[in-house]
Amino acid sequence: MKRRRFLEILPAATLGPCFRPLVGVAAGWSLAACSGEPSSGPIQVHWDRDADPRCGMIISDKRFAAQIRDPQGKVWKFDDIGCAMFWLSQRPFNEETPNTEYWVADYRMGGWIDARAAHYLPGMKSPMGYQFAAVARPQADAVSYQEMKERILARGK
Repeated sequence: MKRRRFLEILPAATLGPCFRPLVGVAAGWSLAACSGEPSSGPIQVHWDRDADPRCGMIISDKRFAAQIRDPQGKVWKFDDIGCAMFWLSQRPFNEETPNTEYWVADYRMGGWIDARAAHYLPGMKSPMGYQFAAVARPQADAVSYQEMKERILARGK
């Protein structure tokens, strides 16, 4: 190798090891940004594949599903609001803890609504038998989030 060529590649060779960690970090950030999962709000449920962490049942019925994003940002998916209630009651945080998000499926319209703002229709046949369905708009026989929570926790299961 001629001396001139050696001097041309010398800076790149000596700086290469210094930049390798930065290249790795940049690649990691790029891959994380492409994961597609938002940092807030509900995420996509893989119907008939995702399992409820409390009861282990596969989440199939779109009318009764629930999701909780814990303070660390991990999303937990449930097949029934009752499972979400009991799961949450056994955690060191609750629905009022900052950075905790809580959604339920709208029984009538589809989509997700804030569980604390939803209205709950009692007596609806739900996957785990807790018998509540969430709706966005108030109805004559609907109960509040707090009343629904008290009924489910008092019932036990």
